[in-house]
Amino acid sequence: MPVANIFQPLIDVANSVLTFFHDNIGVSWGISIILLTIVTRLAILPLSLKQIRSMRALQAHQPEIKKIQEKYKDDRQRQQREMLAFYQENKINPFASCVPLVLQLPVFMSLFYLLRSNEFSSELAASGDPGFLGLTLDEKATGAALIILIVLYFVTMVGSTSIMAMSAEGNQRLMMYALPVLFTPFVINFPAGLVVYWITTNLWTMGQQWVVKQVIPPPPKPTETEEQVAKAPPPPPRKKKRRR
Repeated sequence: MPVANIFQPLIDVANSVLTFFHDNIGVSWGISIILLTIVTRLAILPLSLKQIRSMRALQAHQPEIKKIQEKYKDDRQRQQREMLAFYQENKINPFASCVPLVLQLPVFMSLFYLLRSNEFSSELAASGDPGFLGLTLDEKATGAALIILIVLYFVTMVGSTSIMAMSAEGNQRLMMYALPVLFTPFVINFPAGLVVYWITTNLWTMGQQWVVKQVIPPPPKPTETEEQVAKAPPPPPRKKKRRR
């Protein structure tokens, strides 16, 4: 079964949403794609907020996590068990940052196939829409327009990725920072409308993080007393008194 057929229900929904914004609201196809991005991000906002809280909790507990990693560095299985128990005790999901991305992927794929379809290309041509900032949305950008899109993509991708990388360590953080570079060769060949969607969602991620920082306080870090109690060895067993 072709991949496009799997996403056909979502392709139809994306087409209906774009057509509504263009025909009923009266905006251009480019603005319609931006509005589709906003609608998508609003739909997954509750999960995104949960992800941000989990990431901030992970940051707040980094000193404790590093102590566990150091304590059991020679016993990987014990380290994993202790880390899992710590995450459960403090209600931390280390994979929460992946959830919004996974939820956006079907929308991204659906828009990709929609922009490449002959039906949508015919609809664009029939509408007489002059394009968006000089871009033909169902074709890949070229020349100066491509350079501008790539620069905007790279800058916004680095900005949004940096937010997720703040709670990562070592190789995981390096991999996150490498993502913008790894994706660039693919972005060059995407339809311009898809790059507009990607840039918009990156800007939303950065703006959302800034707003959350102003509204939701970070979880409190453990106090020195709590850490001392956690590190304190258990009391020695009481000695039984000998009967005379």
